[in-house]
Amino acid sequence: MVIHDLEVHDLQVNTDERGHLVELFREDWDIYDLKPAMSYCSMTYPGIIRAWHRHLEGQIDHFVCPQGRIKVGIYDDRDDSPTQGELDTFVIGEHKQKLIRIPGDCWHGFKAIGDEPSLLINYPTELYDYEEPDEVRLPYDTDQIPLDWEEPPHE
Repeated sequence: MVIHDLEVHDLQVNTDERGHLVELFREDWDIYDLKPAMSYCSMTYPGIIRAWHRHLEGQIDHFVCPQGRIKVGIYDDRDDSPTQGELDTFVIGEHKQKLIRIPGDCWHGFKAIGDEPSLLINYPTELYDYEEPDEVRLPYDTDQIPLDWEEPPHE
């Protein structure tokens, strides 16, 4: 089961002898909410965990990982959600190009996996407010969310 209002979109990779090209945003895709208010790119070293946070003022995030690999976790603890208590995880990156639309009021985060730094591009629907950021945070190892980021990969 996928968390209510969460969407995953396969990205088309166009490859030739020079490398590849992947479209990250198109206004004719239904997965984006209106138009993003901004975008940013973050680089994360292997093994680093950036979790957990959520947005309570209506922001929706749109994650893409064009380089490296990340494990994304999304946890739904919304009282009015039909998927309350559900946890979804996805491994995305240059090997599996996907766009993940994350309801901002769900807890979300990611871990850079593999041996190389990972790039994350996000297209949030709201501008970042430096004075009063719309973020609530929990430590990555909280007992409130049933995901062990340190668990070894399945064999």
